Amino acid sequence: MVQKRKVPERKCVVTNEQKPKKELIRIVRNKEGQVFVDPTGKKNGRGAYLSRDIEVIAKAEKSNVLSRQLNAEVDSKIYEELKEIAAENEK
Repeated sequence: MVQKRKVPERKCVVTNEQKPKKELIRIVRNKEGQVFVDPTGKKNGRGAYLSRDIEVIAKAEKSNVLSRQLNAEVDSKIYEELKEIAAENEK
């Protein structure tokens, strides 16, 4: 019997849905307090996950949920980058 590999799931901080890690975007705050998008999902630091959906990203921006999750200021450039990633996904 072939064992099926467990798909790592993470929770979107906006919708609270459990999704496979590949369907989410990871945002990381490192020890220096810098916040950035982590497309590989492997960088060190505190991570928060968002669905790859423009509406979800807009909601996160409005509610400041990432700043709370990461205990750091999240720059508007981060949200721009996230929206670009989400837009690419919709193609």
